Amino acid sequence: MLISKKDLVATFPTSSSRLVFILYMAMFIAQGLLVTLSREGGSEYKYNPTTVVLSTEIFKLITSASIFISQNSLKQLITTLKSETSVPLLYFIPAGLYCAYNNLAFLNLQYLTPTTYFMFMQIRLLLTGLIYQILFKRKLSSMQWFSLALLTTGCILHGYNHNNTQTSEESSTAVQSLTFLPLFFILTQVLCSVFGGVYNEYIIKGKGSETDIMIQNIYMYLNSIICNIILLSLKGELSTAFSLESLNSVLQTYVVVLMLNNTFLGIVTSLFLKQLNSIVKAFASALELIFTALLCWPILGIPVRVETMLSILIISAAVILYAKNPLPLKQDSTQLPTDHKYNSPKK
Repeated sequence: MLISKKDLVATFPTSSSRLVFILYMAMFIAQGLLVTLSREGGSEYKYNPTTVVLSTEIFKLITSASIFISQNSLKQLITTLKSETSVPLLYFIPAGLYCAYNNLAFLNLQYLTPTTYFMFMQIRLLLTGLIYQILFKRKLSSMQWFSLALLTTGCILHGYNHNNTQTSEESSTAVQSLTFLPLFFILTQVLCSVFGGVYNEYIIKGKGSETDIMIQNIYMYLNSIICNIILLSLKGELSTAFSLESLNSVLQTYVVVLMLNNTFLGIVTSLFLKQLNSIVKAFASALELIFTALLCWPILGIPVRVETMLSILIISAAVILYAKNPLPLKQDSTQLPTDHKYNSPKK
């Protein structure tokens, strides 16, 4: 059962959507690897993760504004920002969720290997389908639900068998660490990912459909910076996050590359949601898992077990099944055109 050219066109109607899909996967895979590499073999980060998250949001804001200005003008940017009222406020919801998601990613990767981390994160697949149906009022077919369920099964398989391959003492420690606090953190991150991603797409294709995508990114990252500052204040880390020591700590090669990668990942994600949808994004996340597992062996020395290979086969089958039964993009009344020309704000 192979994916035909017709299947690919149905899933990715334009060449730009295919490029965005590939870039999204590549950057997301790099994120997990870079976060692990940035620990330099230790279990603790030698830098302030919150400083990295906030700095990255600032980079995203600057990049989005720069792209818009290069395509239009600074005057047009100022005029647009002044004219919008409702859309910027809507972005506080996904911005807050993404703020929690980004900070939890650093915490969860301290407990889990990148492969296991992505395995547990795939619980979001079925939730994405459910939330997508509710917000967009588009019913998924039984075959699409089956492919999502198969995808979820493959993704969870490795995480379940990972504990069974350890010694009793290691297994006891793993069960304790994976069942209680880390499990709570990973489930919280899953919920933030699902609601944040689908609601972000809902804004892009709904209330913000007449607003340029880079302007929407500016709203997102402005609100995200505010949310991160609030989080730092609540944690009592606002002053330490901007201390000379914290700022110097992020000036490491892997950390700088991590921030740059996440900056462009944010831009690519917005284009992904504009040209494709959250369901395809869920399958992209599963494919990231396959490549992360394979790359962790030569780069991080983390072996690929038999159960991991089995889960990869199940995920591959699910991806092929969905590609043959995709949710048609052309039926989405809120789908935007693929060009990025500026849309004047309503007066």
